[in-house]
Amino acid sequence: MAVPGALATNAVSAAAAAPAAQQATPLDAYLDKLRTLRVSFLQTLADPHGREIDRATGTLVVDRPGRFRWEIHPQPVADNGGGNGDAAAPSAGQLMVCDGKNLWFLDRDLQQVTVKPVDAALSATPAMLLSGTVDVRKNFNITPAGERLGLTWVLVEPQGAQADFRDALFGFDHGDLKRMILEDKLDQTATIIFEKVERNGPVSPAEVSFTPPAGTDVIGTPRK
Repeated sequence: MAVPGALATNAVSAAAAAPAAQQATPLDAYLDKLRTLRVSFLQTLADPHGREIDRATGTLVVDRPGRFRWEIHPQPVADNGGGNGDAAAPSAGQLMVCDGKNLWFLDRDLQQVTVKPVDAALSATPAMLLSGTVDVRKNFNITPAGERLGLTWVLVEPQGAQADFRDALFGFDHGDLKRMILEDKLDQTATIIFEKVERNGPVSPAEVSFTPPAGTDVIGTPRK
């Protein structure tokens, strides 16, 4: 995980030297032609020292504008030295769904659902950026960040303090999004590697809608 950290640092330095006016980037071109997106991904989380502390697989389904489904399932974490190599605790995973009106978050382990109207829940997550839930140029600073690891990178920095991440790097290969690297407010680094990608294919309404499962506690009031 040392390379992504260095990549992020270099990208921020490059952004600082860039002109104030925002330039067109591969991310702009990617979103301009995006209607739907379906991906499988591997996500790893590293602590500030670069040690992997969490690993998950997941899926992302986007139906633009304004709808998405983001689901993750934790996986065992291998011993990186200095630890006992314990596997991740058994977990059924988490699900976030934006149905165009409300943002739903289901924690299956806690059997708890949190819901907020979309306009009260604009936490500037990358899924919201990809789904068109927010106006990209009004909510993010987007800057070209050079080429490394065989990818062309774009640095994304949320303008609001309420964002879930400090900055994010989007890595493209010939216009296709391959990787995201996110730095959170705890100096942890999440690396998301897209493994299977389907652009502008069919997405059913059921995939981007949500009904709380029976027996779950619901916190918040959805907008009708």
